[in-house]
Amino acid sequence: MQNPRVVTVSQLSDFDEIIDVRSPAEYAEDHIPGAINAPVLDDAQRAEVGTLYVQVSPFVAKKRGAALIARNIALHLEDTFKDKPKQWKPLVYCWRGGQRSGAMAHILAQVGWSTSRLEGGYKNYRRQVLADLETLPQGLQFRVVCGTTGSGKSRLLRVLHEQGAQVLDLEALAQHRGSLLGNLPNEPQPTQKMFESRVWDTLRRFDPQRPVFVEAESKKIGLINTPETLLQKMRASDCLLLEAPIAARVQLLMEDYRHFLGDPALLTRRLAPLLPLHGRETLDHWQMLAEQGNWTALVEELLTRHYDPAYRRSTSSNFVHLNRAKVLRLDSLDDDALRSAAITL
Repeated sequence: MQNPRVVTVSQLSDFDEIIDVRSPAEYAEDHIPGAINAPVLDDAQRAEVGTLYVQVSPFVAKKRGAALIARNIALHLEDTFKDKPKQWKPLVYCWRGGQRSGAMAHILAQVGWSTSRLEGGYKNYRRQVLADLETLPQGLQFRVVCGTTGSGKSRLLRVLHEQGAQVLDLEALAQHRGSLLGNLPNEPQPTQKMFESRVWDTLRRFDPQRPVFVEAESKKIGLINTPETLLQKMRASDCLLLEAPIAARVQLLMEDYRHFLGDPALLTRRLAPLLPLHGRETLDHWQMLAEQGNWTALVEELLTRHYDPAYRRSTSSNFVHLNRAKVLRLDSLDDDALRSAAITL
């Protein structure tokens, strides 16, 4: 029987499946994009073994851990991996590429699968992600899509992606629309580490000879920080400027934020941080419009009195080539209009 090979992060694409054998909590915080979780110790078992290691002895802890790991690997063989063909090529990793991944990789290799283990495990992978996030953006040609709130920037990115362009959709990776009201219903944001893994995985697949379209973003997308080197590269890149009539923008925002239409109280709570900027009288007026269901008037006021001035201040000061941006003027923000705009790019 063959022994597991040891491979590096640069070889991740060589495998049929990547298996993260760490506990579910470790996996939830961050993992290699696309990896499945097949823990050899669950969260409670990992805590139990760790306690034995500290309070009793390393020998007792390893003996208990070995029994649990053997049992869990058997369960994965009978369930998770039961239908894998003989030609299956898995890559296994744990925290440091030590005992947990070693045990799983050894058993899979003994079965007859061409199994590999990631050198240094997740810890080494994370080190590589941070290093690459410092260098990968520098070698790419970004085209930054700018435009006031509701002008269709995210929709244009989607259409560009559908047409085969290279797109970095940071809001999709961060699971947030990037504004005060940007939380997606029932979709919590990933951890900072998981977001960075997603960005890294996207950047490393781009062709440096082709442009990468990305939306103009601030340093924070909800609770997530945009990687600094990427942010600085974007701010120094060429810009595209979307312009659309206020009525089209209002319609787009009412479609994208429809979850507020049935819950005016939620919208009022989300607008509360604007009190120091706009005062109690204005916020009470916006609350009244929400309670009356006068959404068109409310959205238009939010755009003209808050979002547009804030966006102009932020974008003009941060994106140095905005004053010579290619301007795309759209009368409508439906898919046909966006497809036509995308073709011109």
